[in-house]
Formats: sequence, structure tokens, C-alpha cells
Amino acid sequence: MRKILTSECLYGGRIVRYDGGDTTETNPIYLKWKEEGRLVKICPEVFGGLPTPRPDSQRQGDKVIACTGPDVTREYTLGAEEALRLAKENDVAFCIMKLDSPSCGSKYIYDGTFTDTLTEGQGLAVEYLRNAGFKVFGEDDIELAAEYLKEIEG
Repeated sequence: MRKILTSECLYGGRIVRYDGGDTTETNPIYLKWKEEGRLVKICPEVFGGLPTPRPDSQRQGDKVIACTGPDVTREYTLGAEEALRLAKENDVAFCIMKLDSPSCGSKYIYDGTFTDTLTEGQGLAVEYLRNAGFKVFGEDDIELAAEYLKEIEG
């Protein structure tokens, strides 16, 4: 049985989101994977040492900047490295990561202006994962991910 790396905010059970909110995934396919023990959870920001709640942060080029001003690239990089380590260690089939996040976004991220403007892009952890050859889906593509899993597991 292949494992799947997932954003901890989607996994649930512990509040890790920057705003202290809950985005636990309820898709029946995802819940089945959770029940089967397939899911390996990671919150790159928390692993990198950032608290919950924490100031909103956005990618600005190669950097990640908090809305309050500090450069938090180091913390995001540590989290991205841990996500990649876990993916490799668990030989994951793919990843399901939280959309729009500066760590886990896989299609769009906020543009760095803190004006709620999305732009095409990916979070830092997703960038690390994809650069290492891992396939990454957002939580809106769970059905597509399930089809992919069927293909690779046979």
C-alpha cells in the first residue's frame, strides 16, 4: 500500500493553519485513505518553527515574507526540506497539499502584495517536492489523485 503525503491542515486533529482555522478535508476518498493509514501529514510552517496562529505570509520571488514584515524564508525552507524528507522516507505515491498556501499551494498562491490576489504559482514545499519528481495535487483534485493511485497500484 503506497503512502500519500498531505498537508496537516487537511488531515485534521491539530490546528496548524496560520489563522487558527480548521480546513479538515471531508472528501470520502480522502477519509478512506486516512482510515487505511496511507496519509503522512506535514505542516511545513509549523515544522519550520512558526507558531499557530501566525502572521499571514506570502511568497515574493524566492523569499517568503510575513505581512508584518519579517523574512520567514528560513522557516519555510526548513519545512519544505522536511516535507521532501518525509516524502522520500515514505516513498509516497504522490502528495495532496493545501491550495493557495505559500508552502503547499500547487496551482495558485497569493501574489505577495497582501491584497488577496491569487497568481499562478506554487508554494515552497511543493516546489521542493516537484523538483524531486513527486506529483502534487490540491484538495480539489482528490478524484483525479484517486485515479492516478489506481493506475500506479494496478
